[in-house]
Amino acid sequence: MSPAGRHQRRRDNVDMWAERVLMERRRATEPDLISRALASNRLGVPSVVFFGVAGAAPLTVIIGGISTVYAVIGQTAAPVVYIVVAAILSIFTVGFVAMSRHIVNSGAFYSYISHGFGRQLGVSAAFVALPAYAMMQIGLFGLFGVVASGVLDAFGVQASWVICALVAWALVAVLGILWVDLSGKVLGVLLAAEIAVVLVYDLIMVTHPAGGTVSFATLEPVQLLTPEVAAMMVLAIAGFVGFEATVVLSEEAKDPKRTVARATHFSVIVAGLLLGASAWAMSVSTGPERIVAVAQEEKTDLVFTLVAPHVPEILVSIGYLLFMTSIFAALLAFHAAVARYQFALGREGVLPSIWGYTHPRTGAPVVGSIAQSILALGVIILYAFLGADPLVYLFAWLTTVGGLGVLILMWSASAAVVAFFLRNPGRENVWRSMVAPIMAFFLLSIVLDATVIGLGDILQVPEGSPFRWIFPVAYLVCAVLGIFWALAMRRWRPHSYAMIGRGGAGRSVFDLADLNRPHSHALAGNSHMQSIR
Repeated sequence: MSPAGRHQRRRDNVDMWAERVLMERRRATEPDLISRALASNRLGVPSVVFFGVAGAAPLTVIIGGISTVYAVIGQTAAPVVYIVVAAILSIFTVGFVAMSRHIVNSGAFYSYISHGFGRQLGVSAAFVALPAYAMMQIGLFGLFGVVASGVLDAFGVQASWVICALVAWALVAVLGILWVDLSGKVLGVLLAAEIAVVLVYDLIMVTHPAGGTVSFATLEPVQLLTPEVAAMMVLAIAGFVGFEATVVLSEEAKDPKRTVARATHFSVIVAGLLLGASAWAMSVSTGPERIVAVAQEEKTDLVFTLVAPHVPEILVSIGYLLFMTSIFAALLAFHAAVARYQFALGREGVLPSIWGYTHPRTGAPVVGSIAQSILALGVIILYAFLGADPLVYLFAWLTTVGGLGVLILMWSASAAVVAFFLRNPGRENVWRSMVAPIMAFFLLSIVLDATVIGLGDILQVPEGSPFRWIFPVAYLVCAVLGIFWALAMRRWRPHSYAMIGRGGAGRSVFDLADLNRPHSHALAGNSHMQSIR
């Protein structure tokens, strides 16, 4: 064939593929029973912040977490520890959100690690993320059930924790398949009320100090030198878990490259200020020398006991009610995160493809949302059947073990950020691409090491119990299974393997920019296949 004939044939091939691309794009705009994209341009900075801060559940942490840190560890360093943890996570956030400006994917940790360390470790991270976030969400049903049962009992209504948990489950299940901005508005209302009552309670405690003098002793940095600080940091960092869920919403955000970065920073700052200030305010109200003893006596009633003598009873009742709604807000935020992780993995072929579809009207990841709801329902019913303590074995155990998984993902993501920018120099400045991520990796390594070593003490299981080591080993097994699954995908489903961490941007239809290059589509396909091996 003459050169002119070969050139004309190449042009015909390009025209054929271009027409196919246009047909695919036209078809994508038409109504369909299913969709493979989340609802875009739905969430602004405030809504994404609501999801991040609601996931951290500040009022829940203040009432339950801070009092536990004081009571269990027996040290007064809680305020300064929460501030230090917020600083560590702020450093981590620098590199984390730098990645969000270059990779917009609801897979978050999974996607970032796949871009930094390769597809195999990306799938390994996904196999850690799925059980970790699922346990964080399901564990909160135990706390919600107990708190809601107590609130209703105060109003003369008898309801078991199981009934209360099932009501919350039904509401979360419905909201999970509706418009994401609707969930954002619900979280916004709940979170605004939650922060308002925290600020009021803090003001009351600080303006009624023990002995008539406001003490700053619990904020002194010298307390960080005590050996118990490592255990305190482990419990404190669990109180922030959820802020990173902002990145999971990146595909639904308005201007995601700016919205997610701002929202993530705001989430850490807001949560850090609230938790640190509240821990200090409690010590002011009791006096630094008495805060541990009072916390051990009052437990989760600590805050209410401190403010009750100085406020109308209705304000205490509102506090209990908002404690309940704070837990519900966290349930909703974690449900959204789990569903979107499953969607990302289904869209990219790691999970069955049915997980990669969204509702055509709401844009919600329907299958992922329903799957998480079914799993949560099964766990609630199982715990009810076994008669297990919902506070200890459902809430405390599952959220602690889930928090360990999220901490592993943060640690891995910090290293992945460095690896990504080493291969893509010049995209961010040195602070964002190297210094901050390396600092975060070093600091999170210390926290992760302390968590694994002290996990048995945190779960309060005896020496020699298999529960002291079984959960870290289980995560290791999940990670290894993820690597083997990725290898199997590369061997038998190379096209799905190519999409891992890439937002489902498959090559069944070539990009128009590729089509206009002076090589055939066949050569382009061969080059692409070579690049992913």
